[in-house]
Amino acid sequence: MPSIFPVLRLRLWHRLLIAFVALSGGVLLGFVAWQLQAFRGRFVDYLDAVALQRLEPAAERLATAYAQHRDWNFLGESPRRLGEYVEPGRRPHGPPPDEFRGEPPDRGFDRPPPPPPGPPDLMPRLLLVDASGRRVAGNEHVPEDAPSLAVTVDGAIVGRLRLARQPELSAAVDRAFARTQAHDALVAGLVILALAWLLAYVLSRRLLAPVHVLARGTRALADGDYSRRVDASRSDELGDLGGDFNHLAATLERNRDARRQWGADIAHELRTPLSVLRGEVQALQDGVRQPVPAAFDSLQAECERLGHLIEDLYQLSLADVGALEYRFETLDLAELVQQGAAMQVAACADERLVLELPASPALPVRGDARRLAQLLENLLANSRRYTDTPGRIRLELQRTATHARLFIDDTPPAVPAAALSRLFDRLYRVESSRTRARGGAGLGLAICRAIVDAHGGRIEARESPLGGLRIVLELPLAERVA
Repeated sequence: MPSIFPVLRLRLWHRLLIAFVALSGGVLLGFVAWQLQAFRGRFVDYLDAVALQRLEPAAERLATAYAQHRDWNFLGESPRRLGEYVEPGRRPHGPPPDEFRGEPPDRGFDRPPPPPPGPPDLMPRLLLVDASGRRVAGNEHVPEDAPSLAVTVDGAIVGRLRLARQPELSAAVDRAFARTQAHDALVAGLVILALAWLLAYVLSRRLLAPVHVLARGTRALADGDYSRRVDASRSDELGDLGGDFNHLAATLERNRDARRQWGADIAHELRTPLSVLRGEVQALQDGVRQPVPAAFDSLQAECERLGHLIEDLYQLSLADVGALEYRFETLDLAELVQQGAAMQVAACADERLVLELPASPALPVRGDARRLAQLLENLLANSRRYTDTPGRIRLELQRTATHARLFIDDTPPAVPAAALSRLFDRLYRVESSRTRARGGAGLGLAICRAIVDAHGGRIEARESPLGGLRIVLELPLAERVA
């Protein structure tokens, strides 16, 4: 059965507010309850301490009387006289003791003015015992561990006044004081709870303000507004989150622009061979060109160029989704480079290029032999295609503590320094020196970088000491050669 009450959608600041208030309210109520309970116990202890303090003059009077009589028999003859020593102002049994009728100079006792009467329940809680602990006078049910006050004569303890603990607040003034304290504690608790509510509201709104900004920015990103940025100047975790958001937005913006450029470049690259093919076929259809072998060779060349472009795009798409197949094994990079260079010697000689490869010791790496051969073929083909003839291509292998390095240098033309970092971007070419007329669609080096990344290596372009381009390939060393 559906509820008749609507389901409330609590926002995050609502939850924080409720959590803050519940926590502070629970702690505060627990503290007030503990304080009230502790107050009742401590207040009773306070009353007992006050009662003992009021008994100090009585202990002095009893000590003076004991010094006069040299024993407690004066109380044994009339036990009710203990109250006259404890509360001289109360005389229910006739005149005060003899020692209070005058001030004999030989006793050294100056009778003080009568103190205010003690609590009405003082005598029922009082017991006087002698030095050995035997009862002299008072309530015999007072326990031995009750608070006591010593009666001393010439530094010796001759007795003790034991006062039973007060079981509960009985006097009206005491109860009223306790009620006042409880009322004040509750009022203070309510005031603090209200302040905690207000503070929790302000803090929750302030803490979540950057979150709201990030939420609006995230919705803007979802709607395609990649130019949105948020304030990341805070020094806390929310500031770090804002910086991450800005980095994400910038990355998405770059990827969008790259995707647009990628689409435009692909369309341009596909349009060129298709336009050539269309023109050749149209010329054959119109009889402008005769169907001779040269015409078909031209058509075949454009088809091959288009096929290479499509294959390169396919390889890059597989690399993007991580679907390129790799079979890693331990192999010798020096041997692999020797074999790849041997396959390029004849092609380089046909273009009047000298391919140099000094001998190198074994360099064990973990890799896929087929993909690394493809990598080397693309790099050498790139150097062969964009090196002026007569020229030179030099390969060099080095070993560091953790990596194997391959340097591929060629002679001019060189690449502008500003273009070196972009050589491995897709469909990027330096048109001034490496033109489309030399072949290629600008995808070979992008495929090389994808292969190197899959092997955990690094590849970069630098200026060559031979005057052209230097490609630096770095792969992690393996432990041994298979």
